[in-house]
Amino acid sequence: MKHRIFGLKDHHTSVKTEVLAGCVAFITVVYIVIVNASILQDAGIPFEAGIVATALTAFAGSLIMGLWANSPILIAPGMGVNALFSYTIVHGMGLSWQEALGAVFISGILFMIIAFTPLSSLIQQAIPASLKEAITAGIGLFIAFIGMQKGGLIIASEKTLVAIGHFGDLQVLLTVISLIVTLVLFVRKVPGNLLIGIAFGTLLSWLTGQMDQGSAQASSLSWSEAVGAIGAMSFQGITSITFWVATFSIVLVLVFESIGLIHGQLNMLSQPEKFNRSLKASSVSVIVAGFAGSSPAIPAVETTAGISAGGRTGLTSVTTGVLFLLSLFFIPVIKMIPDTAIAPVLILVGGLMIQSVAKIPFEDLTEGIPAFLVIAAIPLTSSIVDGIAFGFISYPILKAATGKWKQIGLPLIIIAALFLLNFVLHAVG
Repeated sequence: MKHRIFGLKDHHTSVKTEVLAGCVAFITVVYIVIVNASILQDAGIPFEAGIVATALTAFAGSLIMGLWANSPILIAPGMGVNALFSYTIVHGMGLSWQEALGAVFISGILFMIIAFTPLSSLIQQAIPASLKEAITAGIGLFIAFIGMQKGGLIIASEKTLVAIGHFGDLQVLLTVISLIVTLVLFVRKVPGNLLIGIAFGTLLSWLTGQMDQGSAQASSLSWSEAVGAIGAMSFQGITSITFWVATFSIVLVLVFESIGLIHGQLNMLSQPEKFNRSLKASSVSVIVAGFAGSSPAIPAVETTAGISAGGRTGLTSVTTGVLFLLSLFFIPVIKMIPDTAIAPVLILVGGLMIQSVAKIPFEDLTEGIPAFLVIAAIPLTSSIVDGIAFGFISYPILKAATGKWKQIGLPLIIIAALFLLNFVLHAVG
């Protein structure tokens, strides 16, 4: 049955490979259950309710993606857009967390209108190929940067903002050893290489006494409060300008971040034909997130870990989705997987994605400079959408400056104007 539903033979894969890839991807992304719940808590959503909302959103979204689009892309509440939800919309704009969930729900409907109509094709066609490749490479650098931070290889510095970590620190040494083992396993194409690497890193952390077992035991759920955010969205402020500014900001982030992520991930698979259905599935998952009580869901950047582990079909994302649901009963165990075991996978995945720069025509400065700005700005601003904005705003300006008006097009000008407007709205807000 799985072979017929997911077309495993046509994709030259197997149940074992797909399930293993789903497990690898889950281990690299499961941190979002705890991290997202913590950020939602800052908006006023109870921690237990945030855990349930995050897991349910990832479960439903990944199932929709896997069964409908037959794509190995994972869906989960996104980092960055969750900060927009809690710190900008709730704390900055003054919406209650219930109204913010209402804005998420409405943004999902607007996203669906775009995804299910020719608007998605117009936007897709309006994005220059150089910027698409730049988005993939920029996200790769961002993922690698996050991995290096998690593993202690990069630390904060007052003088230079960031600096290399202390190699006398056991955490850094564990990361380096795990990274070397993971890289060797990967280049030698050992089956289950990433999962083995994560298991090795976890075992190494346990053997050296670095595993935090105490905090994990404190993560049990209070089920009486766990469902408090489900269906709690409010539309009381729907007539206010603030509500619609918040909704517009969410839509802008979701549309372009999703297009960029899905394009990059399917590009790794050489499966561009799955783009439209994947985008539609992603839009539906945003509505699910609003109802479940979470910040918006997006295609997870950690999808690339599953792809690198051999994931080719929707069975990978379905596997991860089911594991997200089961994770509600194993939060203490999940928290025992250390950052030193996850960091090497993120660094490796980032290295694989950066290969997209080879397809960018840097010799044409009107293409190369906007692409460079995207690649540089995504990791340096820690925001995928802000990094994309740099490229989209500069692209038509440079084309116009060199008289290449025919290469711009009205849709691209409108998109650039919307990104610029978003910057203005955040500045005055």
